Amino acid sequence: MKQGKKRQLPTLEAEDYYMNEQGLMVFTAKYHLKRGYCCGNGCKHCPYGKE
Repeated sequence: MKQGKKRQLPTLEAEDYYMNEQGLMVFTAKYHLKRGYCCGNGCKHCPYGKE
């Protein structure tokens, strides 16, 4: 299994996420834009669309 180079993730701030009713962390569109790419997991607020 080849491992690719890990990308540096931005530091989380309070406005980057919220906890939903099930207690799961949900990233905001602002965080996704700071991160700079789509992870392909179908995130609720992804501004990139699934790539």
